Amino acid sequence: MKNKIPFFSLVLLIVAAIDSIRTLPTTAFFGTSLIFFYLLAAVFFLFPVAFISAEFSSRYDEEGGIFHWIRHAFGDKIGLLAVWLQWINTMVWYPTMLLFISGTTIYIADATIVHHKTYLLATSLFIFWSLTLLNLRGIHASTKISLICGTIGTLFPMIFLMALGIGWLFSGHSLAIAFSWRDFFPSENWLEASNCLTTIMASLLGMELAGVHVKDIQNPQKNFPLAIGCSVLILLVTLILSSLSIAIVIPKQDIDFVDGVMQTFRTFLSNFGLLFMMPLLALCIVLGATGGSVNWLLSPAKGLLQAAEHGFLPSYFLIKNSHEVPYRILILQALLVSLFSFAIHFVSNINSYYWFLMALSTGLYMLMYILLFLAALKLKRPAFGYKIPKGLRTISCFAGCLACIMTIIIGLLPPSGVVIKSKVFYSFFVICGFGLMLFPAFLLWRYREKNQASQVLKKPL
Repeated sequence: MKNKIPFFSLVLLIVAAIDSIRTLPTTAFFGTSLIFFYLLAAVFFLFPVAFISAEFSSRYDEEGGIFHWIRHAFGDKIGLLAVWLQWINTMVWYPTMLLFISGTTIYIADATIVHHKTYLLATSLFIFWSLTLLNLRGIHASTKISLICGTIGTLFPMIFLMALGIGWLFSGHSLAIAFSWRDFFPSENWLEASNCLTTIMASLLGMELAGVHVKDIQNPQKNFPLAIGCSVLILLVTLILSSLSIAIVIPKQDIDFVDGVMQTFRTFLSNFGLLFMMPLLALCIVLGATGGSVNWLLSPAKGLLQAAEHGFLPSYFLIKNSHEVPYRILILQALLVSLFSFAIHFVSNINSYYWFLMALSTGLYMLMYILLFLAALKLKRPAFGYKIPKGLRTISCFAGCLACIMTIIIGLLPPSGVVIKSKVFYSFFVICGFGLMLFPAFLLWRYREKNQASQVLKKPL
């Protein structure tokens, strides 16, 4: 009998897949109101995605992944659209992660060149191509590295950051934000302040990946929801308190999206006489971010491979190496990520480019989640396996769709503290980005239709 995943191991797997120190500077940018938006995102998005994904994983335990889940509801074409959104989102998202890793890595060597574009680009490309080569060795090699790096490099720095923040509060230092009931809610321009929702949603993406473990645990009807509840609690505590630790030390206008975490640690440690720990913390953060990146490199590629197996891509991309890895898809995505990373040389402000990529990436992923929620509504409750309670299921789907739509709309507007020459042009570029990223999916639809038509013509009468 196959060994079942222990409850606490399941909780750790879920937390490790989502928790990230990279997004902390962008959430800290919004001060005390980030608490409100994290709670809002958990209720309207995090829980719904987790429950729906668990149900799909239990229903289609032999055909995992977004492509198969969506195609059972809407057919192969929409299934391709969903997996394309998941894959292309990763291509847009990776440069933001690489900028963070590169900035932190360079910080260890020489903090004065942390914003030098050539160094950032060279370091980003070296890291990403190294991760690509690592993933060519298969899922087992990448999983081991991910778990080790994620534990050492994510949870430890976040817990330490929270401890430093608590110490700062009780040591009488001045605070860069105010804690009051009024500050808890977004004030003045509510729509502009709610840009916080974009970066918070970006920090909570990936919960659907945890659903693949449903068939591997005992009594999933009871244990999986409990594990989700514990995981969400851990995620909210670590993400909220870590973000607030940055916000209380670094004024909003001085927060750097690429280097904000190291900014904060340097301020804390210099005041507490612990500056000698900076290199160790920077190394841990680099390891954690790298470990988290590994998970997001191979899984989307395998999802696109599923679409290729259904005729949406040329047979050239079906080839696997000895480790069962679709290496040609990996090389393709490495080239695309390199292209997005190279664009850093043509932007005047790195923070603005970072935010643009994050808004575009999050919006693309939100479109995929909308398809997921609509598929769950269409397919109704399964007859067997893990099932969400009837009323909660419908509410989860509608709440999830609403949260995704709001995030896409809000993502069209940049926050006031980010340097943008024209908000109209910014929104225009984001919309154009959506169109450009979606267009290849329709070309793939057309490609399969032509192939199917030509095969029909070739059949003997």
